[in-house]
Amino acid sequence: MPDVIQLLSDHIANQIAAGEVIQRPASAVKELLENAVDAGSTEIQLVIKDAGKELLQVIDNGCGMSPTDARMSFERHATSKIRDINDLFSIRTMGFRGEALASVAAVAQVELKTKKQDSDVGTRIAVEATEVKAQEPCATAQGTNIMVKNLFYNVPARRHFLKSNTTEFRHIVDEFTRVALAHPAIGFRLWNNNAEQFHLEGGNLKTRIVGLLGNSYEKNLVPVEEKTDILNISGFIGKPEAATRTRGMQFFFINNRFIRNPYLHHAVVQAYEGLIEKDAFPFYVLFLEVDPARVDVNVHPTKQEVKFEDDRLMYTYLNAAVKHALARYNIAPSLDFTLNPEIQQLSSVQLPSTHEHRTNTEKGYLFNTFTGKNQAHFIEKKDSLQQWKELYSIAQSPEVSQASQHIEHTQQQLHVQKETDSAGAGHNILLVQGSMLVTTVKSGMMVIHIRRAQERIWYERLLQEWNDGSTPSQQLLFPISYELSPQDAILLNEALPDLARIGFDIAPFGQNTFAVQGVPTELPAGEEKNVLDEVVEQLKHESPDAVGKRADTLLINMARRLSRSRYTLQQPESQQALIDELFACTQPEYTPDGKKVFTMIKKEQLDDMLG
Repeated sequence: MPDVIQLLSDHIANQIAAGEVIQRPASAVKELLENAVDAGSTEIQLVIKDAGKELLQVIDNGCGMSPTDARMSFERHATSKIRDINDLFSIRTMGFRGEALASVAAVAQVELKTKKQDSDVGTRIAVEATEVKAQEPCATAQGTNIMVKNLFYNVPARRHFLKSNTTEFRHIVDEFTRVALAHPAIGFRLWNNNAEQFHLEGGNLKTRIVGLLGNSYEKNLVPVEEKTDILNISGFIGKPEAATRTRGMQFFFINNRFIRNPYLHHAVVQAYEGLIEKDAFPFYVLFLEVDPARVDVNVHPTKQEVKFEDDRLMYTYLNAAVKHALARYNIAPSLDFTLNPEIQQLSSVQLPSTHEHRTNTEKGYLFNTFTGKNQAHFIEKKDSLQQWKELYSIAQSPEVSQASQHIEHTQQQLHVQKETDSAGAGHNILLVQGSMLVTTVKSGMMVIHIRRAQERIWYERLLQEWNDGSTPSQQLLFPISYELSPQDAILLNEALPDLARIGFDIAPFGQNTFAVQGVPTELPAGEEKNVLDEVVEQLKHESPDAVGKRADTLLINMARRLSRSRYTLQQPESQQALIDELFACTQPEYTPDGKKVFTMIKKEQLDDMLG
């Protein structure tokens, strides 16, 4: 048998390495920007054309390279950072593997110009698919100017799987944002198709956050500063009102390197418990400084995943630091009963107090027990059953009494009414805990989930309007300003035509800001931003083949947003109307996203329940 194992050629090995490191144009941007940072630059420029497919260019004023170093930089595992194995455990620079330029050059046409400060001339090197085409002296400014042209030109399959220019450019802006946040003292500029997108002067972190993410963050930043023997934490978190329903405005940096870590993210979110809604995400830009020996940054080709020596210790310190910052700036949960719809529906709030009610209450068992001297922690057990019965009879408001009479009347009807197949026929409908309707049918009883029924009804109504092109829009007297991060603004701009078809009138209003001039007529006031946040979050996770399904997803989100009020069904007429509308739908049994709307309980099952 002949030998079957052989070494890969350098050409194939380089392409495999490139597949790990350079997955899209944004991957190359990250590597090139990090190299520019490591070169000690104070000014870095990024030039993009055709979402990076045609050109990626990074120009810096760093230390530059000698002719020999310039040539060596394109070799695999060529690095100035690692000399022996111990260096792997004390890494503080960004690029250190020596894979970046070799990987980029394996899948693109690269031209490098570089010059050291004390050199009279610079060096120009041209490389195509790892093959050096030219190396010669040239005139160039101090630092390095690298151009990456026609990315993946020699790997058609990889180029074919790139997404739209909008999506790819958004990923580039993501990488640019992370590097620029990590190094606020360095000036950054970004051009896209000859239009300048960012011009960031070197400064402090707060200035950099506002310059990158928008002026709306300036008044919502809370500083975090904690120093311990093991971990130093610094940066900014957002006030609770700055939390959004979209991910992406959360940034962790370990020793100035951007990382993703769900465990540490949970530590921050947990510190906001009670301050923000459960489906909201707090804003934060946090820097964790730790001994490099305690963290392994070399666990993934993108270097965005790390391993800590003690995860739980990091979690505890971070959680405490965020809580401390929130407490130090007097940010604490407040109770506002006026905004709670459940409390607003209570009869004690809605019905006026009368002299008779007050007199009956003062005669009550609990009133006398708790207002009597030295009785606050003592409740007499003697004849307690009789006392609680007395309390119950006094506490009944007219509304409760009417509800009891209605239940008794309904129970009598259930015995004498003829069985029918029409769900909800007559008045044999019960509202259960404000969230479900129960009604009888011929074979037993039906339980209907109110909010899900409303979702199905609203979805079919909106779908009909969409197909007819007749979705009404309510113009706002005062347009609402809606500011987004640069990445999210790109996505929303792409979705404006679809939003217009569901009743939104939105126009760009300056960089990364939009003016909401009209909204769907049925949308409750104050919900505009929540709906748009959900739309942006949906677009972030949209697959390439989902553009055709975008309209349907928008309608589903709108239907869900319009069906959250369950307090409009107190009257039997409105309950019957909901049931009638539900069973007029083409698919009444399920919500648009597949959840069950109602269930049937047969008489036999009821008999079994009662033995």
